[in-house]
Amino acid sequence: MLSLFGPARTGYCDGVTRRDFLRIGGLALGGLSLPALLRAESQAGIRHSHKAVIMIFLAGGPPHQDMFDLKPDAPEGIRGEFRPIPTNVPGLNICEHMPRLAGMMDRFAVIRSIVGAGPDHSAGQCLTGYKDMISKAQGGRPSLGSVVSRLKGPVHPDVPTFVGLSPRTGEPRWGNPGEPGYLGLPHAPFTPFRAESKGKYGTGGAGLSLDVAALDPARLASRRSLLGQLDGFRREFDHDDAVRGLDSFSQRAFEVLTSRRVYEALDVTKEDPRIRARYGIGDMKPEQDGPPCCMDHFLMARRLVEAGARVVTISFGRWDTHRNNFSTNRHRIPKLDMALSALVEDLHRRGLDRDVSVVVWGEFGRTPLVNKDAGRDHWPAVNCALLAGGGLRTGQFVGATDRQAAYVVDRPVSFQSVFATLYRHLGIDPATTVADRGGRPMTLIDDREPIRELM
Repeated sequence: MLSLFGPARTGYCDGVTRRDFLRIGGLALGGLSLPALLRAESQAGIRHSHKAVIMIFLAGGPPHQDMFDLKPDAPEGIRGEFRPIPTNVPGLNICEHMPRLAGMMDRFAVIRSIVGAGPDHSAGQCLTGYKDMISKAQGGRPSLGSVVSRLKGPVHPDVPTFVGLSPRTGEPRWGNPGEPGYLGLPHAPFTPFRAESKGKYGTGGAGLSLDVAALDPARLASRRSLLGQLDGFRREFDHDDAVRGLDSFSQRAFEVLTSRRVYEALDVTKEDPRIRARYGIGDMKPEQDGPPCCMDHFLMARRLVEAGARVVTISFGRWDTHRNNFSTNRHRIPKLDMALSALVEDLHRRGLDRDVSVVVWGEFGRTPLVNKDAGRDHWPAVNCALLAGGGLRTGQFVGATDRQAAYVVDRPVSFQSVFATLYRHLGIDPATTVADRGGRPMTLIDDREPIRELM
């Protein structure tokens, strides 16, 4: 039996101290132990839930006009090969290769008018709200997950606030899980899939690099002791913020390693096989130099959020279709349709739909004109995003483009406006400031107006 020791206190009418009453485990007075209290709180809904975001990045720029903004009446060479199908929301049509999503579009909101995208490949703007050039000029803007880590902290002491499931990719910018920027290493994401492997396209994703089962306590303690000795030597020569941040980061890593809570959340084999089958399985094989289409990551994200993570990021597929746009997306879009519909359905089934927001987007859209290689090129003028959960008003499209899906003609929405909406959901005022490395107060975003149609 483990007791909470402390200096004796008197003065209670029954002669029993609070510390004596709250002994951990065993049969406390009146049969009320701390575990029983916690169970009672859980059953009453106290501390049972928390707000969270699952962000799914479609690396390379998904073709908006072939997925959520189809233009069947556009001229040949612009409208593409895919046809729209009706959804369960009257008047809202999406791509024929997303029948599962079509049957539950009342649980989604489509933003067809995202503007302000940068011209280059990068997950940065989808993770921070800022173009890479602006972010670097301002000292490295932190990603949403890092901001939440700084302002909210962990829900559970053994579970990182911010988890990045993106593996390393041949194009490094597509495998970015979210960087802490000027908030420092203590607010970097926990990244269980970052082991490197060499292949045709350079560094690619590998299997789960966190193998807690293979690390017995004695071996882990030995590693920690050695690291402590090396850190002690290093501190004699270096006392800057980076070292202190690394100390905190290492401490957090060992806390995660010595707990099985995260490891078990990542182990989807523990899930009901019928539920896992709904998500699809996929694999960790990179798509050329891009992320894999691993549907298991969607299920892991749900399990991590339930375990206590506040932000989980996923990179899914390589959508940079300069050639063979239609033949490749005939196979890729159905994978997204399967995994995403299963995730949102699962959140609703488990009563998490008001607490967990899901956002799906890429760095920019694709050109209206199909090129000579049956592909679509980069098109920063317009982009789209799909949102679900979080208590948002779903079952609607926001914004509109012209008849060629080339330019926004109604309700332009900025990347930062999406962030403002997500911050509001998380209980964070978008006008909040955090200090950069120089101690200067920095606002989270400049455009702090959430998407009013969704609120």
